[in-house]
Amino acid sequence: MSKKRCNGEGNITKRKDGRWECSIMIGFQKDGRRRRKSFYGKTRKDALDQMHDFKQKLADGLISVDEKPAVQPKILFSEWADTWFEGHKENISRTTQQSYRYTLVTLKERLGDKPINTIKAMDIEEVLRAFRKEGKSDSYVAKARGMLFQIMNKAEANELIRRNPVACAEKMRANKPMEAKEAFTADEVKRLMQELPHDKFGDSIRLMLGTGIRMQELLALEPRLIEEDGSVIHIRQAVKTVAGRVEIGEPKSRDSVRDVPIPQGLRGMVIGLRSTEDKYIFQSPSREQPFDPKHYRDKFKEYVAAIPEVRVLTPHSCRHTFVSQMQALGVDLATIQSMVGHADLDMTKHYLHVQTPIKQKAVEVFDQAFCLPEAHSSQIPVRP
Repeated sequence: MSKKRCNGEGNITKRKDGRWECSIMIGFQKDGRRRRKSFYGKTRKDALDQMHDFKQKLADGLISVDEKPAVQPKILFSEWADTWFEGHKENISRTTQQSYRYTLVTLKERLGDKPINTIKAMDIEEVLRAFRKEGKSDSYVAKARGMLFQIMNKAEANELIRRNPVACAEKMRANKPMEAKEAFTADEVKRLMQELPHDKFGDSIRLMLGTGIRMQELLALEPRLIEEDGSVIHIRQAVKTVAGRVEIGEPKSRDSVRDVPIPQGLRGMVIGLRSTEDKYIFQSPSREQPFDPKHYRDKFKEYVAAIPEVRVLTPHSCRHTFVSQMQALGVDLATIQSMVGHADLDMTKHYLHVQTPIKQKAVEVFDQAFCLPEAHSSQIPVRP
């Protein structure tokens, strides 16, 4: 019977004894002639399956062309994970490094003693399911999967594995729908703007409500980062808590570096915040360091709790409030995202064109809605 090409990988034919033979070239002999290997089966499919299994094991480095077990360096997941982290940590902040280290420990507990070239998609799924059963949050499971993908992707790029098993693993569905972010209502915003004390903490809450800046950005503010007329705050840094110590670091993302316009009715207040001789506007009383975020949260709750008919939320709720109220007042989402420094690059690319005059017009809308006439800079005493 005439021979037929086997998907471009060799020749296949039916022998006189009724068996099928698939033949492929596996190199050259010493005299230069081609060296071939044959696979036999009762059916055409049997022969092809044997050939494909051989080629797969050969590609994975499990056997040699003589079908002998291949001698291969045994690199364990724990070893490669540490190697990956050492090369990757310079690309992430110190707080993220700390978080990654913790997750890496749990991953190594599950996969540490496995050679990386033996880890399959089902092993990845088993690890993620175990985390879910242990009560780990959806965000933790997603982060663990993301780290596994990066670790194995780097192994694939260095030809230590044939393919990334995480790419083939099933994704874990979230246990519950994402909860809506808490935000103050319009009535609560008006009460807070009107009734909070005019001191450093009360004014700082007004500032977060009126600009959407993060608490970590607020606590990293230095007088030099605020324009003398109180019209703009330049976000260039943020506080981080690393191993229990408060430090100054970069903002959350590259899009968080921005210039924030201040509503006219809050500028006198901002000038007052700026007029300090300390290095930081919010400074630790014991040393020249920024204020501890934990202590600020306590103060925030204390001040908000003192205002009747206002729920006690969190400092970050001021950011959600700013976004929701600006949307309700008719400001387009692109402008809002530009002002708050949204980290989502897919979203950011749609609002990079937003210019300063457009932002200024947007804060005027907030000014008219929530800043009382008597609260404008011309009538707020500027603290020395």
